[in-house]
Amino acid sequence: MRVLAIDTSSNVATVAVMEDELLLGEYILNHKKTHSQKIMTMIEQILSELELTVQDIDIFAAAIGPGSFTGLRIGVATVKALAHATGKPVVSVGTLEALAYNVPYAEHIIVPIMDARRDNVFTASYIWDEGFKEIGEPEAISIDECLESCGEFLDTIFVGDGVKVHRDYIKEKLGDKAIFPPANALNSRASSVAALALDKAKRGETQSYLEMKPYYIRKSQAERELEERENKKKGESK
Repeated sequence: MRVLAIDTSSNVATVAVMEDELLLGEYILNHKKTHSQKIMTMIEQILSELELTVQDIDIFAAAIGPGSFTGLRIGVATVKALAHATGKPVVSVGTLEALAYNVPYAEHIIVPIMDARRDNVFTASYIWDEGFKEIGEPEAISIDECLESCGEFLDTIFVGDGVKVHRDYIKEKLGDKAIFPPANALNSRASSVAALALDKAKRGETQSYLEMKPYYIRKSQAERELEERENKKKGESK
């Protein structure tokens, strides 16, 4: 079974092709967020280097969120278009789940944190215990709330772009209980999306391209600001 997976949920754009247990290739770019310009070029390039066509892919997978609203829309729309054109199924993979999967067989709790601005993060928690398991559902909370919950654990591994933003504060609050992986495991990797997608496909968790949609958790900043203005107007009119 051959899968092409992408993740455009953050500043990182990444594409991977995996065949069963073998990673055939992976591209990762962490330079400016111009996913709409880069992602198709990356897909075309990796398929060309592997001497494959889109018809040779059995499953298309995308990290569906949470994350950047624009990035998620680009990634999901790209996978849906490829699946529609080829008549192949898709697999939806949570962004936080894929980030945690970057740290295989870890002994500690893994807490991915994605920067959600204004000292907020998208986060969840995972553990390797007779397999890879989610123990805390994805949510959007303040970094303080996140660290309070992490205080319940002896040691916590943090991954995701929120580490760059909050590393010093995390170390200040948790000290030696906070563990940060090396740079190669810190940010989004399409190979993790691909591996999870293959596992899901083997369990029959594939979808039609029509069923795939981004998972935002919360409304976009533009939507929130619009609501704030409308509520303010309502308050002034009373």
